[in-house]
Amino acid sequence: MSETRWLTPREAEIWATYRRLCRDLRRAQDQQLQQDSGISAADYALLAPLSESADGVLRARDLGVEVDWERSRLSHQISRMEKRGLVVREACEDDARGSMVRLTAKGRETIEAAAPGHVEIVRQLFFDPLDADEIKTLGEFLGRIVATVEGNAGGRA
Repeated sequence: MSETRWLTPREAEIWATYRRLCRDLRRAQDQQLQQDSGISAADYALLAPLSESADGVLRARDLGVEVDWERSRLSHQISRMEKRGLVVREACEDDARGSMVRLTAKGRETIEAAAPGHVEIVRQLFFDPLDADEIKTLGEFLGRIVATVEGNAGGRA
């Protein structure tokens, strides 16, 4: 077994800052969505890909992959959203065991009303503190990190 490559003090500080950033961004987005639109971040997470899909419909399995949720969490969230009239479940023509999730007219109105405030909080908290060159560099850094993480999916670095 190889020797542990401990983080340097600066690396540990950067990692802690990143973790705080993720937590605080998530919290700010959740609060903004709830206050401005009356929906949860979980609602938004499902409404967004549905609103971007052809005809506002996705197979439940594909929606779960899109948001990286387990089947039970997805099913419970869809049930809550169905009760509020945001989505409906339909039978899957290709697979009797599968189901489709369709955005309702109310769901589309909800996501369209929520999107401007959501994008504003993302812009305000994530992009506005950076200049154009920093945004470009950040995009490159994040792309490299994502490629490394995806290349190690299921394995260890």
